[in-house]
Amino acid sequence: MINAEIIFYSLGIAGFVTIIILSIVLFFKMQAIRQLQNEINQLGENLNALDEQAKLVIRTDMELNRTQDELDKKISSLYTLHSLSQSIASTLDETQIFNRINPDNLSRLGLEKALAFLWNEEKAPQLELNVGYNTKEAALILDYLEKNKNAFFALLHRHKTTSSFDKETSLVPSELKGVFCVDSFIISPILPKQGTGGFLFVGTTSTDNPISEGDKESIDILTNQIAQALDNARLFEVTWHAQQDLETKVNYRTRQLSNALEEIKQISERKTDFVSAVSHELRTPLTSIKGYASILLSGVLGEIPQKIRERLDKVNQHADELVHLVNDLLDIARIESGRAIMKRESQDIRLIIDSIAELLSVQMKKKEIKFAINIKEESVVFVDKQQIKRVFINLIGNAIKFTPDEGRIEVRVKPNQNFVQIDISDTGLGMPKEVQEKIFNEFYRVDNPINEEVKGTGLGLSLVKNIIEAHRGKIWVESELNHGSTFSFTLPRSK
Repeated sequence: MINAEIIFYSLGIAGFVTIIILSIVLFFKMQAIRQLQNEINQLGENLNALDEQAKLVIRTDMELNRTQDELDKKISSLYTLHSLSQSIASTLDETQIFNRINPDNLSRLGLEKALAFLWNEEKAPQLELNVGYNTKEAALILDYLEKNKNAFFALLHRHKTTSSFDKETSLVPSELKGVFCVDSFIISPILPKQGTGGFLFVGTTSTDNPISEGDKESIDILTNQIAQALDNARLFEVTWHAQQDLETKVNYRTRQLSNALEEIKQISERKTDFVSAVSHELRTPLTSIKGYASILLSGVLGEIPQKIRERLDKVNQHADELVHLVNDLLDIARIESGRAIMKRESQDIRLIIDSIAELLSVQMKKKEIKFAINIKEESVVFVDKQQIKRVFINLIGNAIKFTPDEGRIEVRVKPNQNFVQIDISDTGLGMPKEVQEKIFNEFYRVDNPINEEVKGTGLGLSLVKNIIEAHRGKIWVESELNHGSTFSFTLPRSK
């Protein structure tokens, strides 16, 4: 009996403990459930907020798309209007002005239909443009214009563009929509300063893309351009025909000049051939004269008096000068005729300049001239080395000749993408403007004290010019009297 009571007592305690444990577990589960419910509620609020933000983003995106579409339409219209205006302005034929307005242009402007007519109070309206209407529809519209011409002429006299959304107008928009078979439209007067004016009508049947205020401004600009084109066509018709006559005369004169140029070219070729032939013929007697003079001076044929020796020295000196002149003439003739052989190779321009500076250093030291070379980066040119050396010898030699004692000569090299520019500047006498274009001519010499004292042939710069041009370069000079000169030329860069 006691054992049974103990068992029941133990079971009671165990049940009580179990109830307590289950109560605790239930309590924590309820807490967890409430926590989860709060999180669910918060999540719902977040989802609602995200939904609102998504809706806002979608609305904003739709508005931006609409704005972008409108902007694209305006930009497209402006480009089309610009192209159309240029096309209209490019003709002086009145019959072609309205032909430049075609369905493609109108479509890019967001329009489907167009009519243009010239009209004055003495004559019936004359149809100049018809896009989107058949013959019967166009006839009905012209009949309507005749019946309501007072209202249209009132609009014409006010110089005012009107549209289907304008309220203050002598025309009835709803009536015009029916007559012209459109949902929205623009009527703009064409007002040339001379002759008959008229109207341009444009419209669209689309309710999704109605005509706007911007379209009205564009059409107003277009009709102004048409009016200007009509003025040009009418005012310059006589001038146009005169221009045709002038062009005929110019073509005739051009042919004459071309023939004259061809004759000059032939004369130049004959001159070159003549110079070449004469120069070759001069070489033989010059060689003989110089040879006999050298033999006499050597004393092989006996002792000669001092006075005769002095005269023989002059003969020898002048023979050398003539040989130099003949050689220059031959070189110029060969280059001009294209017979000169140019051995073009890649050359470092600095090495060429250094060699010429060394060659002429004695002359520069004698006059105490400062010589500077300014090359910022390595420059390799594709040239005939010996011919380009002659160019530098001539140009730097001239600079030494015309630069006073203690002067300065500078050579600057400026590489470019396809060529190298060389500038040779001095602090010498300079030259006036009027002779700068002549100095590259054969036998031309500037009139100055130094040239009066020092003899020359006047062929050096002509030879330089021909060598530079044979290398597909160009040469020019910038100079001011008593302020020095700068000779500049270009040479092709090595690839």
